[in-house]
Amino acid sequence: MSDFQYMVECTTRDVIRLLMERNDMQMEDALDKVYNSRTYENLQNEKSGLYIQSPEYVYEELMHEVHF
Repeated sequence: MSDFQYMVECTTRDVIRLLMERNDMQMEDALDKVYNSRTYENLQNEKSGLYIQSPEYVYEELMHEVHF
């Protein structure tokens, strides 16, 4: 696994955890929100640079996208 892939996976894990904690979501719902979002697509794009941002930042981006 490359450093980039590792960072994406760790950030994704943390964003899912934040969704569950802050929005009282079940894991399945949090997984669905993240993996079906534009934010996740951008996170997977190394050129976007989103993968080097904090999980909090990525979480906020996701919140703006899904309008919680």
